[in-house]
Amino acid sequence: MAEPDRPVPHRPGAVSLFFVAKAGVFALGFWIWLLVLAVRGSQATGVHLIAAAGAITTTLVGVVLGARMALQRNAAARHAELKRLLVDISWNAFAAAGNADESGKVVPFPTSSQDGDRPANRGPGERVPAFDRGERNRGDRRR
Repeated sequence: MAEPDRPVPHRPGAVSLFFVAKAGVFALGFWIWLLVLAVRGSQATGVHLIAAAGAITTTLVGVVLGARMALQRNAAARHAELKRLLVDISWNAFAAAGNADESGKVVPFPTSSQDGDRPANRGPGERVPAFDRGERNRGDRRR
């Protein structure tokens, strides 16, 4: 039987890629502007400071957005693989339950205990509290 066509997992990045490219274009513009100001050889003024600050800031923003985009794509791929794995596990468990007549192929799932296996202090539908530690702590709670 052929492998069924699985849907392509969600790949975030179209909007993120736009902002990374936009930050790259702005950074390139600021770096070119700073280079032109530096080549002209005039005294350092406020314009030089603005160009340098813009170049550094937009470069850092581009790097951070690029790293975020890469992490999102990696997380989406891991999520898709996890979903695929869960579907495979559930399908195999479903198929194994159907083949339960054949011995040696199926690991039986744990079933609920019979009514005779219950402790005497609980009824058949009664839940056990999470903080109930059994008979040893029932009488004296001062410890």
